[in-house]
Amino acid sequence: MQIDHIHFYVEDARETRDWFIQRLGFYSVPPGFCIAPSSDHTHTEAVANGSIYFVFSSALDDSSPVCDFLSAHPPGVVDVAFGVENIEAVMNRAIAQGATVLQPLQTQGPLKWAQISAWGTLTHTLIERSIALPLVDKDSNTFPNITFSRIDHVVLNVAIGDLDRAVSWYETVLGFEPQQMFAIKTDRSGLCSRVMRDPNGRVQVPINEPTSDSSQIQEFLDLNGGAGVQHIAIHTENIVDAIAQLRDAGLSFLKVPASYYDQVRQRGDCVLSESQLTDIEAQQILVDWQSEVPEAVLLQTFTQPVFQQPTFFFELIERHTYRVDDRLHQAQGFGEGNFRALFEAIEREQLKRGSLKS
Repeated sequence: MQIDHIHFYVEDARETRDWFIQRLGFYSVPPGFCIAPSSDHTHTEAVANGSIYFVFSSALDDSSPVCDFLSAHPPGVVDVAFGVENIEAVMNRAIAQGATVLQPLQTQGPLKWAQISAWGTLTHTLIERSIALPLVDKDSNTFPNITFSRIDHVVLNVAIGDLDRAVSWYETVLGFEPQQMFAIKTDRSGLCSRVMRDPNGRVQVPINEPTSDSSQIQEFLDLNGGAGVQHIAIHTENIVDAIAQLRDAGLSFLKVPASYYDQVRQRGDCVLSESQLTDIEAQQILVDWQSEVPEAVLLQTFTQPVFQQPTFFFELIERHTYRVDDRLHQAQGFGEGNFRALFEAIEREQLKRGSLKS
């Protein structure tokens, strides 16, 4: 299984397309690859970078499903489409486990597809393609050093008390496997998180639930009108250069206090040079590693909210490659230090918005 594409419902599809091109270095592509291209009531645009495809739809009249969605929710992700090798087998399992089928199995040109309801208003389109989506090569020097290789993970926020049920749904319906678990608590709020991953490791879905009314997860749920996708992580091979260029293009990121980097330097087992740490600090990037494998460095940073409501943002992530016993490995999992630092950074934004008491 892998992520085929991700579909957003937005106020203006063309405006959103242009923002992704100008701020994130994506490229406009024809939306013919997706299941729901433009129609009389809905306008659809698409962008891509490498193997990452995003689709944006906006309403042309009141009969559009986008209109119904935006009457109850802010703009955001409505569908995470998974590419599968045997859609009949995947659908048979999903139906046997009680999944709600929104669109039965259909054949459309070189692809087979179906759609099931997931958590909240989120859906999953399942697609088997006989012709794979092409890699989108860059033909411009606007962002010369940015290489987006794939979607690293998609984060789902659910209501308090729903984490175990959501984990069970992904485990039984889609065959995902539980991985890391986090419990983050500060003086003001907290969350619990469980990472779900498909067996081949190409799809990761961390699921968060709040542990207090003041939690940033609860703020998301309140503003989003229920459960939904909080952020998407994009993997890059050179995060320092990528962030520098994206900042120059006007993209805004969460701030990291200088004290964070003092703590990083004090850990003592960091394999990064002082020059590398200086560059990382200059771009406000979080850095973490496993103490038992210090070469497994994880670099992450997070944008400010993309839409008007603070309900959706992007993460950029770089997983260092390292060698053990003449074999190459890539840093896995989610650094707990980075996870907590992100949580605290969002808390600082909550304080600015007045949605969290100091």
